[in-house]
This record gives sequence, structure tokens and C-alpha cells, in this order.
Amino acid sequence: MQQITVLRLPRVKRPKVKRPRKPVMQQTFIFTDWVRVQIGTFMAWVGGSLYRLGVHPDAITVLGTGIVGLAAYFIAQGQFQLGGLILILGLPLDAVDGAVARAMGRKGKFGGILDSTLDRYADAMIFGGLSYYFAVQDRFDYMLLALAALTGGLLVSYVRARAGEAGLTVKVGLLDRLVRVIIILTVLLLPMLLELGLWVLAIGTNFTALQRMWYVYRHT
Repeated sequence: MQQITVLRLPRVKRPKVKRPRKPVMQQTFIFTDWVRVQIGTFMAWVGGSLYRLGVHPDAITVLGTGIVGLAAYFIAQGQFQLGGLILILGLPLDAVDGAVARAMGRKGKFGGILDSTLDRYADAMIFGGLSYYFAVQDRFDYMLLALAALTGGLLVSYVRARAGEAGLTVKVGLLDRLVRVIIILTVLLLPMLLELGLWVLAIGTNFTALQRMWYVYRHT
């Protein structure tokens, strides 16, 4: 009888494969989105009512910009409180036009582009009016603050628009447009806070633009 020798092969350890961890999505509180949720039902009713009356959203957008232009005229004359009261009538239309567009089921992109473009004109008119008033009063320090606030506000919107072209939605930041509107209305209605408000806007808007740039850098 021949003995058969059985060779045992050494066990090969299988390398452990590390499963990739699912990225943790950090939820950031966006004040504008929170406000939109709170008034969503009411704005849907307003939009539906105006749509049934035959009001076109683009007409509301243009009307709102015209009212802001009127307010900017009085701001340039130093009548800040009157300008603020007029702005209270015009600025909310920026939300109404969107509500009407949703009620009519508008799918084209022109309305959104028109709204965003006229928003930039509205910002320029408000801070242009402030800059004109301060220049006439030889307060060039305040004029520079107003121009810095305008520049920062435009850059906040510009970064968001450019990021959108790259497929990235950017809403983060300290001073989005709604917060800027609240601040400018406050300082116009309470002129004793004007200097403080301009400093907050001049620094805060540019800081927000940098915040959004950093967000884009981290996510692209």
C-alpha cells in the first residue's frame, strides 16, 4: 500500500475591503427658505387670486422695480423714512410675481432671469440714491460705505449665479437678499441707525460673498 501525502495549501487572507462611508449632509439653516415656508400658503392664495384676475407676473416685476425707483428718488433727497415706506410697498412684489408664475404653471426661464436682473437694478437704485445723498452732503465716507454695500450685494448674487451654471445651488451666507432688505428698511425708517447699518451691510455683504466662494471651493 502506498501512502498518499496530502499537501495543505496555506490559507490566503482576503484583504478587507473598506466600504466608503456615506457622506453626511449638513443641513444649513437658510433664513429666506424658512420665511418662504412660513408664508407659502398665503402667497399661494395671493398668486392664485392675481392669476385669476389676469395679472401677469412680469408686470408685477416691472411695477415693483418702478416703485423701488420712486423710493430711491426720495432717498437721494434725504427723505429716508418716506423712501423706506415706499420700499415697503414695492419690495414684497418681488415675492408676489413668483407666486403668480407658479399659479399659472409658467415653465419658461425668462421670468426668473427678468426678476433677477431687475433685482440688481433695484439694489443699484437704492444704494445709488444713498451714495448721491452722501456725496451732496460731502460725506464721502458714508458714500464709500454705501458703494461697498452695493458691491458686496452684487457679488453675493453673482457668485450664486456662476455656481448655478456649474450645477451647484448656493444659498448659504450671512446676508442673503432678504436679510439685506430687512436691514436697509430698518435703517431708512430709523435714520439714527444709518451709519451702523451701512457698516453692517458693507462688511456683511462682502463677507457673505466670500462665504459662498468658500462653499463653492469645498464642493467642486
